[in-house]
Amino acid sequence: MASLKEMRNRIGSVKATQKITKAMQMVAAAKLKRATEQAENARPYAQRMSAVIANLARGVTGDGAPKLLAGTGQDKKHLIVVATADKGLAGGFNSSIVRAARERIQHLINDGKDVSIIAVGRKANDQLRRLYGDKIIDRHLLSDHKILSLAAAQPVADRILSEFEAGNADVVTLFYSRYRSVISQVPTAKQLIPAVVDDGSEPVDLAGAAYEYEPSEEAILETLLPRNIAVQILAALYENQAGFFGAQMSAMDSATRNAGDMIAALTLSYNRQRQAQITKELIEIISGAEAL
Repeated sequence: MASLKEMRNRIGSVKATQKITKAMQMVAAAKLKRATEQAENARPYAQRMSAVIANLARGVTGDGAPKLLAGTGQDKKHLIVVATADKGLAGGFNSSIVRAARERIQHLINDGKDVSIIAVGRKANDQLRRLYGDKIIDRHLLSDHKILSLAAAQPVADRILSEFEAGNADVVTLFYSRYRSVISQVPTAKQLIPAVVDDGSEPVDLAGAAYEYEPSEEAILETLLPRNIAVQILAALYENQAGFFGAQMSAMDSATRNAGDMIAALTLSYNRQRQAQITKELIEIISGAEAL
């Protein structure tokens, strides 16, 4: 059985840990509001971008369709982009994203597909390199950017486009976590190339009017589609950021409450042991006095 001094030290250690988890919970809660606003504000823009592309794509057929829209016509080479956070202590937030990506990667490998990976976020790289280190072709750390903006998403989009143009990818899929609430983040897979034009996006209502585009729909799409990749990646990063702070706040709240329960249990055990020791000393004193 541990001595009273050891138990006091352990209680003090748990109390110090409780202060840290409580502070982290408060910091995550403070950052969550802004992150949630960013994610919610990015959704209409990304959805509107998809709607515009869907509307333009309806006027493009045959060989004139941009490759980012039509694809290569093959399904052999897959590029998987996995976006997580750089930090942990957020429950299963990062692991759930990586697990969904890992299942898709393994399924593709079993089907004989060529798979390459771009890891966005330290946790994505750390967890995927154990099994698929030879397939990771690029890594991007979000901590390199003090403020999450297009500057964080553009390098990822540029690498995706360069791989596609070089013929190293037929299909590009992005894995991230869609934010629903503080306690609900949903791992999501979104196909970036070929662009999905019917992903719940309503076409732009032209009210029956006929429009002629200058330049042509094909030329507009050639410019718009690369930008759309960066926009979709940025929207996913905002979703991840909100989900991370929500998951971290929940995890630290749970850790704080568990630390409180442990402190109560240790204190009770300490008081019982101390009482037993005092009783033993009293019995020894009384026995010694009676012997005299």
